[in-house]
Amino acid sequence: MDTFLQLIQTHSIEHSIFVLSLVVALGLLLGSISCFGIRLGVSSVLFVGLIFGHYDLTFDPKILEFCRDFGLILFVYSIGMQVGPGFISSLRREGLVLNLLAGFVVIAGGLITIGLHLWGHIPMSLAVGMFTGATTNPSSLGAAQQALSSLPGITDEALKLPGLGYAVAYPFGIVGVILTMMALKIIFRINLKQEAPEPTQTLDEKPLCAMNIRVDNPNLNDIAITNIPYLEESGVVISRVMHHGKVRVAVDESRIFVGDIVYAVGPQKELKDLILTIGHQSDVDVRQIKSNIMAQKLIVTKPDVVGKAVGDLNIWERYSITLTRVSRANIEFAASKDLQFHYGDIVFAVGEEEDIKEFAIEIGHASENRNVPFVIPLFIGVVSGIFIGSWPITFPGIPFPIKLGLAGGPLIAALVLSRIGRIGKFIWHMPLNANLMLRELGIVLFLSSVGLESGKPFIETLVAGQGFYWLACGGLITIIPLLIAAVWGRIKLKMNYLTLCGVLAGSMTNAPALAFANSLSPSNAASVSCATVYPLVMLLRVVLAQILVLYFIH
Repeated sequence: MDTFLQLIQTHSIEHSIFVLSLVVALGLLLGSISCFGIRLGVSSVLFVGLIFGHYDLTFDPKILEFCRDFGLILFVYSIGMQVGPGFISSLRREGLVLNLLAGFVVIAGGLITIGLHLWGHIPMSLAVGMFTGATTNPSSLGAAQQALSSLPGITDEALKLPGLGYAVAYPFGIVGVILTMMALKIIFRINLKQEAPEPTQTLDEKPLCAMNIRVDNPNLNDIAITNIPYLEESGVVISRVMHHGKVRVAVDESRIFVGDIVYAVGPQKELKDLILTIGHQSDVDVRQIKSNIMAQKLIVTKPDVVGKAVGDLNIWERYSITLTRVSRANIEFAASKDLQFHYGDIVFAVGEEEDIKEFAIEIGHASENRNVPFVIPLFIGVVSGIFIGSWPITFPGIPFPIKLGLAGGPLIAALVLSRIGRIGKFIWHMPLNANLMLRELGIVLFLSSVGLESGKPFIETLVAGQGFYWLACGGLITIIPLLIAAVWGRIKLKMNYLTLCGVLAGSMTNAPALAFANSLSPSNAASVSCATVYPLVMLLRVVLAQILVLYFIH
């Protein structure tokens, strides 16, 4: 008992680590408890931190600040590393709609903040803090404080108000998004098993399936596979051909004849279109016909292959094999010739055994290397992210430059570097288990630190003066835009539930809400949509917070 009291009361490194670990452990334990089928999950770490902070069971503010910021960096960087390889394709397909919906949430929150200032009799220096806390965005809080300090004649008391507003509004800012997700699930009777399959394919162009097709079109008799109309543009890959009962590997120059059966892999709609061109779907499965052809999963682990396109390897000219698909982070891509290999990709190869063995050596296929983390690129990425976040961006009409901060910078760095994949000897690859570990470590460090440093002012403000009124106003900034966006996205835009949850979490830059959404399903749809809107939302919130200060405080 004396040792326990000493760890609690003595300010030392041991004390800091002990308190932080205790907050995290108790928070995660509390979050694992189900109440009416609802678990708060990782968000409970924040509330345990608030309780500890209220009773002064905390430690050095500088250490708290380090844990908070480093945790935030780890969290957003690991998200960027996971979704980065498919970020561009996701943005190209549906990014405009997602960003418009998320942008509405930001602007609507700003308009409500202006309304509370003009008609709710709340000073803008406090209201802008509530805006940043209600949207759980410490970067915009820092931007608002910087803008406020630049104004002439500003008092010390006024400089404290944004932080106070942030502390009051932050807890419901965390919970409000999660409650909106839960309400959306109940109101629309969401079945997560039905929702998950589509978004797990959002990084790819379309979900893949396979069919056996009989050649009936006389115009295709005795032509090379590469000359089949529309085949290359469709993303469909033919891997096997059965001719007179014998099965052979299908390569570009393989010829097909009326009566042959081909085994094709690709998007379902394109496969159905191909059937209309070739003939009709066959009940014969050519994979079950005895032959010397084998199918094997190979892993890309050789650095020289990373970043190269499938077509660059000239596989069909050197081997009697065909690549049907590539799996990356549990998402399948059609093995089109312009698809670039990433470290750790699983390649589905069909062909002669000796050829597959030679190709496996060419791409590495060292499964033990796939789960080895690359530590040097990790820290190069973090350094790059901090540099990007610290870079001043000048906007017309704003007297000082704006910065993306420790959330926006590392996210953008991770998106770019994971998309590039390799620079020289450095490979930006993070095994899934390592990614999840870093993400969880980052979010619990961030939440526990915020709770510990905000506990005392939060409780004191809540129980005194206009604390509950301010809390209610912060709740309006959080919940009204979210509800409108959620209902509109589901009813009018027919948006998938998990994708919509990611947009809501991203629009509020709410890391715990994203963690909650990710816990609903193994699908990465929420992370993908969150990362799609996060950079724009981060910039909007940083800029808008400063505009509110500069134009409404005189």
